Amino acid sequence: MSQLSPLLIELGTEELPVKALPGLAQAFFDGVVDGLRKRGVALELGDARPLSTPRRLAVLLPGVGLEQPEQHSEVLGPYLNIALDAEGQPTKALQGFAAKAGIDWTTLEKTTDNKGERFVHRAVRPGASTASLLPEILREAIEAMPIPKPMRWGDHAWGFARPAHWLVLLHGANVVKAELFGLQAGRVSRGHRFHHDQTVSLAQPQDYVEALRAAFVLVDPSERRARIVAEVESAAAKAGGSARITDDNLEQVVNLVEWPSAVLCSFERAFLAVPQEALIETMEINQKFFPVLDDSGKLTEKFIGIANIESKDVAEVAKGYERVIRPRFADAKFFFDEDLKQGLASMGDGLKTVTYQAKLGSVADKVARVAALAAVIAPQAGADPVLAKRAAELAKNDLQSRMVNEFPELQGIAGRHYAVAGGESAEVALAIDEAYQPRFGGDDIALSALGKVLAIAERLDTLAGGFAAGLKPTGNKDPFALRRNALGLARTVIESGFELDLRALLASANVGLAARNVQADVGELYDFILDRLKGYYSDKGVPATHFNAVAELKPASLYDFDRRLDAIGTFAALPEAEALAAANKRIRNILRKAEGEIPGQIDPALLQEDAERALAEAVTAAIDDTGASLHHKDYVAVLARLARLRPQVDAFFDGVMVNAEDPALRGNRLALLTLLGERLGKVAAIEHLSS
Repeated sequence: MSQLSPLLIELGTEELPVKALPGLAQAFFDGVVDGLRKRGVALELGDARPLSTPRRLAVLLPGVGLEQPEQHSEVLGPYLNIALDAEGQPTKALQGFAAKAGIDWTTLEKTTDNKGERFVHRAVRPGASTASLLPEILREAIEAMPIPKPMRWGDHAWGFARPAHWLVLLHGANVVKAELFGLQAGRVSRGHRFHHDQTVSLAQPQDYVEALRAAFVLVDPSERRARIVAEVESAAAKAGGSARITDDNLEQVVNLVEWPSAVLCSFERAFLAVPQEALIETMEINQKFFPVLDDSGKLTEKFIGIANIESKDVAEVAKGYERVIRPRFADAKFFFDEDLKQGLASMGDGLKTVTYQAKLGSVADKVARVAALAAVIAPQAGADPVLAKRAAELAKNDLQSRMVNEFPELQGIAGRHYAVAGGESAEVALAIDEAYQPRFGGDDIALSALGKVLAIAERLDTLAGGFAAGLKPTGNKDPFALRRNALGLARTVIESGFELDLRALLASANVGLAARNVQADVGELYDFILDRLKGYYSDKGVPATHFNAVAELKPASLYDFDRRLDAIGTFAALPEAEALAAANKRIRNILRKAEGEIPGQIDPALLQEDAERALAEAVTAAIDDTGASLHHKDYVAVLARLARLRPQVDAFFDGVMVNAEDPALRGNRLALLTLLGERLGKVAAIEHLSS
């Protein structure tokens, strides 16, 4: 095995795009590793991972072979009947093949395949040195990186995410000769732009992380992340609160700095009169600051910025951050105050002039449809229909507010604040906000009954309207987010435990669309929602066979669907499950092929064999035993009781000829199987569980 030495590649650049940096670093790392593996170079990765800062991309591998292993090649030549003439002398075909290989034809070996015997040239050559391969590997890795719009600099033809300024390439203690973007590889890196604006000479790859740390650069993103979290939490604790640290905000800050340093800042308490969501949005999205919350989760007047420098005058840095944020906060306060003067109810007047969709009318038309649906759903969900209608009538009004115009992400949230200010009940105000939940994948559904009603009504109208207007998703196109709405609807119903007839609700949504002379296909919409559910359950680890077993029955209630699915999961774990599933599949096949009319009931006098008498008794008893459980939808109990039928089912198929010559006997046995199959299929089409 080739001797292994550490390998370091560092490409220094101007500040790389923040959001793209992790992907660029991973692609660079993967490209180098794949290039080495493709060439058979020995590798020891250990816990190696992409290293990067805003000014550099680096690959540090603990062990890389000094050379490739021996390279074996095999080139197939002409078959003997083509290669040799009648006297056994080489033809031009063989001579050409040998000449191309650079050897005499008599030294060629022979091999045999299914077409006959042929010449073959086998060769072994020493492996190339890794140093000679690295320039090409580096170029391939760069070319494969996801850079949609490369920048060009100077008068050069090359392009990259940002202009490149230095290149380090060390294998062991040796510099590997290579050129990239006009840069000659060396052993010299660069430190922090302000704390250590000097070169950093690297004796060997394993010095890299520590040498850069000494130059005020943390090249490992995970180390920067941990330092940021620790400093932010410490600063928040000093302010008497706790920091709000979201994954997205943290990730972006990690990729903005090389030497993070937390700076505690504050703003005027008067701004806290503005909905805290707007202030948090400004701090996190626009400025990448970390808000400080009190023990109850309320925003305080403190926030934390992350500087890329340890300043000697932290107070001045804090003033700079405070100065930047103040105008945005002032705008938010102005928008909020002006909206309060107008009032949420009066904002609704403007919705009449806003087109929702050409075939579906204005946003005001949609509001009216959703309000009617909410009033229908509310009694079934344990909510007040009057409050549901009122909440629905106000739920879209904040779209006309100045606040939402400036901060679109505050839809519903702003409406909640304005509803409270306008004297609406707490239930109505909360429902206006919760109607948008779940807002994104993994988000919680609405918590209040009224919020759940609005969330369901809103999505029902969106789905029915979208399908009625011909806006069904195709490929990646889904302008009205119907897939997301379908899953949000299903999740809200299932996770709330609501027994709602989905087809009936979709038909109710169609009633509201009648005024627009459009209608959705209820069956098509039902199937569309089930299709979204398939992915939802797959993410939960539910096998597709289990889902398909329930989906075949198309239960009216999605909550009922969920309970059946749980029961199938329990049943599938029983030792009898596979045999009964196979038996049900066999029953379905027999009944499908049966000719003539099958009797509607069993004639006990025609039960001749012991096995069929035993099965008839067992099925009759099972039907009696499971009736109450089915009524109460205790599907686990139903399937557990049916599992006890296995001995009689096995004995029946082992000892009874179903398709007897006597028509009466055959019909009676088919009637017995019909009765058995119907009961086995009451919870789900269990034949899907049969492999």
